Amino acid sequence: MRRALLYAVLALAATTFIYPFLWMAATTFKPASEVGTLSLLPDHPTLENYRIMWSRARVGRALLNSLVVATVNTAAVLVFGSITAYALARLRFPGRGLILGASLAALLVPGQLTLIPTYALMVQLGWVDTYAALTVPYLFNVTGILILRQFFLQVPRSLIDAARLDGMGEVRIIFTVFWPLAGPPLAMVGLFVFMGSWNEVLWPLLVIREEALMTLPQLLTVFRMGGAAGPAGLAVQLAAAMVLVVPVVTAYLFLQRWFIESMTGTGLKG
Repeated sequence: MRRALLYAVLALAATTFIYPFLWMAATTFKPASEVGTLSLLPDHPTLENYRIMWSRARVGRALLNSLVVATVNTAAVLVFGSITAYALARLRFPGRGLILGASLAALLVPGQLTLIPTYALMVQLGWVDTYAALTVPYLFNVTGILILRQFFLQVPRSLIDAARLDGMGEVRIIFTVFWPLAGPPLAMVGLFVFMGSWNEVLWPLLVIREEALMTLPQLLTVFRMGGAAGPAGLAVQLAAAMVLVVPVVTAYLFLQRWFIESMTGTGLKG
């Protein structure tokens, strides 16, 4: 009875969390006259909201821009973050402690404080309205470096020594020895970086003005604030939001096993 009661409470909590998402998905298929209802099954299903959204905004180009930017940022963070984490975890060089301390201190600085100086730098470099402004500032991620460093510290020293005896260089050791063992933390870092880059709105609003270069969250923000949804209003906006949500949910479904394993604590498997 105690376990049944626990499962009942957990099921109720899960329903509370998932119902708004299901309602949002259902509303995208409702005509304007049914938007205010709480039902999950529309009486007269329609794709008109998606048609309006697609015809009034360059969603396809914005979706491609977001995929390119998020993929480049995620790949760069995983590659450069792994190299930096390996250096901080396994190499001995002057200033290593200072770099590690500076990395920890960087976590205490709110990102909003760096917006103005970073934007001024983009202007001086002439990178406004370019993909470089959306990617270069995000090639490194301090949180990802620290997560990977903590895992790299767990790898036995004997594996590194054996690889060096086989003639491997440090970079090859990272990608042939450490990466196969670091699936869970790499998945967690990659998912966090992808989600953060995919959902970023404020920075693209500052550095991108051409519609052809806008990311999907930025375009949808402009779409909503500009009133382009028309009389359909909320249903069209929710349809645009669903387009934004689907890639992130898909990425999580593919990486959830490694993500959960990393969140619950990882170690080397014999």
